[in-house]
Amino acid sequence: MASRTAPADPLTLEVVELIGSVVTRFHQEYDEAAARHSLTGAQARLLALLHHQCLPMREIARRLKCEPSNVTGIVDRLESRGLVERRPDPADRRVKLAAATEAGHETTERLRASMDFAGEPLADLTPVERALLRDLLRRMLGGGSGDDSPDASPD
Repeated sequence: MASRTAPADPLTLEVVELIGSVVTRFHQEYDEAAARHSLTGAQARLLALLHHQCLPMREIARRLKCEPSNVTGIVDRLESRGLVERRPDPADRRVKLAAATEAGHETTERLRASMDFAGEPLADLTPVERALLRDLLRRMLGGGSGDDSPDASPD
């Protein structure tokens, strides 16, 4: 029989609820911004994944928490619009990598720039507070403070 943990304290419950509210609001705005760029939310998330690196289809599926066959359909639709292309993996030519095209990168940048919520509440925080929030979120996700990452500056 599984052991039960003690109920969370009121502060923890409030923090969890606030994080949930932020996530819900972010997803809502993300989907709205995607629609303004004639993308579904899934297409926009896939483009965002490919903005920094090419990925095998199975890895995309894992990160998007969906079936590889769904990824194939999403990539097909993005490829038909010239936003994504398939490339052979140099390490294993049997594997296909999905890569954002220049148009895909530009679309991702425009999408990010159009998301008011992503930056609006953060604008009220000082650069030091934003850096602290970033570091706390990274720590919650198991990534440490991330001071050595390219995004480590507080601005």
